[in-house]
Amino acid sequence: EITSLLSLYGGQFSGEQEIRVNSPFWILNIPSEEMGRGLMKRTVCAKSIFELWGHGRSAGELYASLKNYPMDKMLPYLQSDSTYKVHIHTFNKTLTQAQKIKKIDALEFLPFKGKVNLKNPEHIFWILEDYGMDPNNVPEEPFHLYFGRWIADGQRELIECYSVKKRHFIGNTSMDACLSFIMANHGRVKPNDVVYDPFVGTGGLLISSAHFGAYVCGTDIDYNTIHGLGKASRKNQKWRGPDENIRANLRQYGLEKYYLDALVSDSSRPIWRKGMLFDAIITDPPYGIREATRRTGSQKETVKSAERSTENHIFVSSNYHLSDIFFDLLKFAAEYLVMGGRLVYWLPIYRPEYTEEIIPRHPCLKLISNCEQMLSSHTSRRLITMEKVKEFKEQDQNPYLLDGQYMPYRGHNSFREKYFSGVTKRIAKEEKDNQK
Repeated sequence: EITSLLSLYGGQFSGEQEIRVNSPFWILNIPSEEMGRGLMKRTVCAKSIFELWGHGRSAGELYASLKNYPMDKMLPYLQSDSTYKVHIHTFNKTLTQAQKIKKIDALEFLPFKGKVNLKNPEHIFWILEDYGMDPNNVPEEPFHLYFGRWIADGQRELIECYSVKKRHFIGNTSMDACLSFIMANHGRVKPNDVVYDPFVGTGGLLISSAHFGAYVCGTDIDYNTIHGLGKASRKNQKWRGPDENIRANLRQYGLEKYYLDALVSDSSRPIWRKGMLFDAIITDPPYGIREATRRTGSQKETVKSAERSTENHIFVSSNYHLSDIFFDLLKFAAEYLVMGGRLVYWLPIYRPEYTEEIIPRHPCLKLISNCEQMLSSHTSRRLITMEKVKEFKEQDQNPYLLDGQYMPYRGHNSFREKYFSGVTKRIAKEEKDNQK
């Protein structure tokens, strides 16, 4: 999430990779404080951002680093007419009040001229101490120490504000609010973008994109869900109410002006005119467990009748293979994303058999990130982010990557088809066992 936002607002990770990998504290190089604030207005993963004045692997290294920090950068925040506060945060360890005061007093060499104000200070300074990631093996001294000026907090409060528990219209698989915002940030959604969800459901992923100022739309094969009809998913409620729909959800959060529309449509069949382009496609495809994988198919196709008469040509739903869902999704993204636009979606996997080879690929799309969310000891799902890097052409209609070569996908007895069939069955079995 942070990497995607840095590419949107500017900045990069520090070259000190060992700090970033083995610690919850990350050092970034950001051109301006304004850019840092912009980043923190988006992230739900980062808690706070600071202007780093000094750091080290021991107290002595920290103090030496602080003494080398340019005085002209310190002085604007240490004036006699200002107020300040020093706060201590320790990761993976709790300090007594006496220990905290001792650490604050050790900073007396800094030229603080202002007055201490613990309730409403103009400037807040933080001492951050990293005691590692293992709660069963906490060291006596921290692995790393940091001191800096607080700039801004992240958007963690959005998780509670947009909680599914408080939402007007929900379904069986409504996306968690935190994950929705992470997906929007992976997609680099920005004001005036057009964001599309081909498996829109109750529109949970549209809300996070609309919050960031994007215009949102989606499609779904389920007529009742799009129109807010049928049985309710909420406990102690049998049927959906008259105003339970996607538009009502956006209205609940004051985001209705960003809602374009939601259509009843089969994602495997083309409905958009050529040249219709989206800035981001953010979606959670159905895995065939709590939500069925379906597509439209006529009764003629089902019974394989040889007659060519159009009578009784009634569309019914048929099975939609999981591997075909991802094939159609990538092909659609390659054709309808703007150049540099992003596709963000969830991919279910069976961990003991997982390899990166099963991740669907397309010649027009570059894999940006692949993040795992554990579901159980054997199953998980991966948040896949891809970016359009090549214009879509007719030869890209039906690609399939195998051993570095693009081959026809449909009808190919690939290991991916077998793999995803197994994933669906295993996850379904685990869910039934958990219910029992």
